[in-house]
Amino acid sequence: MPLSAVASAREILVNLHDVMAARRPAQAKLNAVVDIIGEALDSEVCSIYLLREGVLELFATRGLALEAVHVTKLALGEGLVGTIAQHGEILNLDEAASHPDFAYKPETGEDRYHSFAGVPIIRRERSVGVLAVQHADPRKYADVEIEALQTVAMVLSELIANAGLIDAGGPKDRVQSTASIRISGQKLVDGMAAGCAVFHQPRIVIEHTVAEDIEAERHRVYAAFDKMREQIDRIAREAEFGVGDEHQEVIATYKMFAYDEGWARRINEAIDSGLTAEAAIERVQQRTRQRMRQIDDPLLADRMHDLEDLANRLLRIVSGQMGTAAQMGLRQDTILVARNLGPAELLEYDRRRLKGVILEEGSLTAHVTIVARAMGVPVLGRVRDVRRLIGEGDLLLLDVTEGSVLVRPSASMEEAFDANLIARQKRKAAYAALRDVAPETKDGHRVTVMVNAGLRDDVAALDLTGADGIGLFRTEFQFLVSATLPQRERQQRLYKEVLDAAGDRPVVFRTVDIGGDKALPYLDHGVEEENPAMGWRALRLALERDGLMKAQARALLEAGAGRTLNVMFPMVSEAWEFDEAKALFEKQRAWLAGRGKRLPAEVRYGAMLEVPSLAYQLDLLLPNVQFLSVGTNDLTQFLFAADRANPKLAERYDWLSCSILRFLHGVVGPARDAGVPIAVCGEMGGRPLEAMALIGIGIDRLSITPAAVGPIKAMLRTLDRAALTAFMTDLLRAPPRDMRGALATWAADHGVELA
Repeated sequence: MPLSAVASAREILVNLHDVMAARRPAQAKLNAVVDIIGEALDSEVCSIYLLREGVLELFATRGLALEAVHVTKLALGEGLVGTIAQHGEILNLDEAASHPDFAYKPETGEDRYHSFAGVPIIRRERSVGVLAVQHADPRKYADVEIEALQTVAMVLSELIANAGLIDAGGPKDRVQSTASIRISGQKLVDGMAAGCAVFHQPRIVIEHTVAEDIEAERHRVYAAFDKMREQIDRIAREAEFGVGDEHQEVIATYKMFAYDEGWARRINEAIDSGLTAEAAIERVQQRTRQRMRQIDDPLLADRMHDLEDLANRLLRIVSGQMGTAAQMGLRQDTILVARNLGPAELLEYDRRRLKGVILEEGSLTAHVTIVARAMGVPVLGRVRDVRRLIGEGDLLLLDVTEGSVLVRPSASMEEAFDANLIARQKRKAAYAALRDVAPETKDGHRVTVMVNAGLRDDVAALDLTGADGIGLFRTEFQFLVSATLPQRERQQRLYKEVLDAAGDRPVVFRTVDIGGDKALPYLDHGVEEENPAMGWRALRLALERDGLMKAQARALLEAGAGRTLNVMFPMVSEAWEFDEAKALFEKQRAWLAGRGKRLPAEVRYGAMLEVPSLAYQLDLLLPNVQFLSVGTNDLTQFLFAADRANPKLAERYDWLSCSILRFLHGVVGPARDAGVPIAVCGEMGGRPLEAMALIGIGIDRLSITPAAVGPIKAMLRTLDRAALTAFMTDLLRAPPRDMRGALATWAADHGVELA
């Protein structure tokens, strides 16, 4: 029969507490544990597998053949048990044999059991074993039963560690070499920095999991919550003096998590089941990590990271282990190393000595990345096994531009790094000197160079780079950093401040591109998507949720009062979608006019060409648009059917392929004939060689990252556009296999600056 929630879980823990306190050999205790769990879950089989010498060994069982104990062994990744241990994930199956990883071990006699549920036994953030139950009848175990198994697994980790039954530490827990190595990662915040490795926080090992006095544990958690909230309030107040308004929204969202009653309630429920305060926090945190593994959407996962960061803070408070590196103080130039960070954690560090950050996780949209960018701190993310590869105090040379970090560099490596840093600073100075120079080719062709933006603070890049305007303002960013849907007034205020800061330079506002792989926790459209990048997102979602789009239309129209307003719709796949979106805006314009509201002097409408199907409806689209922008990031993955986030497909994701250039060339002609300006806004336009190829096929408007403006201007000043156009015509007519190589050779032969 199924568990009766908390009461049954507590009963199991009370019985386990008696077992653990008894003076009996560890093996006898484990034998008793499987009987207790099997009885409570009315499960015919309960088994414990432990990791010994890198192999999972059946250590105790109720229901399987006893002669299989200490005989049945599974490698990590082998069978259902090996899969659970390798990935740290839960399996709950009504028919075990149907799972692709199922492996039958005849000596166990498990062939008569159909259902299977297993949870990892975690110790110091790594799997050290598996707790599994089985039943003859096909059935899935209830959520409350799975949660009870996870709670028991936590208690088991303490028992087996104290008994010395599992591998101690292992290679993943310590640095194995003193040699110099280069580690790669994802570029999150650009820059170079040198400093000594400092780990953000020491591991907190929970030694006692079963509570003696539940009410005392509850009071400890209440006190810890009060202290944590005081800390977050203080950080939020102090952040006002160093971070812009968007980043205040990040902190405000983070603060909302700290006051989330649902989170506190889940920790209380774990205490009710019989866990100590520390174990209850860790138990809920494990559940959060499990959910994170199941979340494909990186933005929702980022918000789960915020919650995990707060859980770490709460755990340190309740355990009395308050010593993060920030609180102990940085004594020298530091590269901070962490699995992940919350924005408040980062703001606690001394900015004079914090030179860079390395994260095992992290993403471009994570809150910590946003705040780090505002602080000017380089960040390298997705660096695996940092605790194995980097030791506390190691000298690190961080080069996010190259996407790597040098660990324990030799003297020659340090010299090369310093030389590279000096050269990069000189190039940066040279690019800065081009700020007031027009982006013009050697033969006098003027190219429009604009920047991409998503924050109010990004508008400052116009003056710093001398860009012609903002060719893509991603309005969804305000939605992504907010805990709730931004009200129309907040949207309007942001858009007006951006327009004011841009002055007479144009700003192209792209309407919200959310949904799909940019899911918002407060906007659920109730559909599980296997391929969210090609799912219910952007204009598709906005036309369905027209209330959201109407609010944004009014905010943009009122913000643009008396000016020229440029509005662009994302992911248009058919011409009628553009027509419908434009009609919605025009209806809102008429509604505002009827109420005497001041309106833009002119509204110019454009479409993003990201979906290849739109290229075959240009005759229907071009008569109705004032401009067209090609989003090369999505366009390329759709053309190649190659997920741009998949590293295995990285070599095939080449913007200088014949297919991409021919496709773009086929779009340029009709747009030019229709008198519709066409721009490229994407990473492709910000790379000198790729930008050169775009100029050669007739594109003369680019919208790129601010850091790329200088290099693109330098390239244009050395380029003969007429000669390039003739070369590109021949190249596309008879393309070589290596288009990139052919273009690079031409550039070198004609003195085009690509550095």
